[in-house]
Amino acid sequence: MPDGEGTARLGAVVSDLHRLMRRSVNQRANRSALPDAQVELLLVIRAQPGVSVKEAAGRLRTAPNTVSTLVRDLAAVGLLERERDPADGRVVRLRLTEAARDRMADYDRRRTELLTEALSRLDPDARAAVAAAVPHLDRLAALLRAPSP
Repeated sequence: MPDGEGTARLGAVVSDLHRLMRRSVNQRANRSALPDAQVELLLVIRAQPGVSVKEAAGRLRTAPNTVSTLVRDLAAVGLLERERDPADGRVVRLRLTEAARDRMADYDRRRTELLTEALSRLDPDARAAVAAAVPHLDRLAALLRAPSP
């Protein structure tokens, strides 16, 4: 287990990788990046089409009014559709538009290309170590997503 300094370094590296990938992918696509909060909401909706604002807020661990603002902004730029729940008209269900699905697929493809290029510049042992770490990083992400005991 890493010591405090190693743990801090892991957090810094993960943040740096995230920021560099977002910036590089969006530069390659010649478009501006969406704010992180909007991207996080789009990912929630992609994983659970038809999620309600309240459910999305729970998944994002934020207030429903914050999600409502994100929904308004994403709908205004054509990335999100809102529809009333037929069983309860007070509930709004969220779905990605075709434009959002296309943008997200393009982002995923460009991110894979970027990582493939960068990984190809590592020596084989380093590539193998990175590949071996992926399941452990997945597990770490799952632990961070889970509610605290």
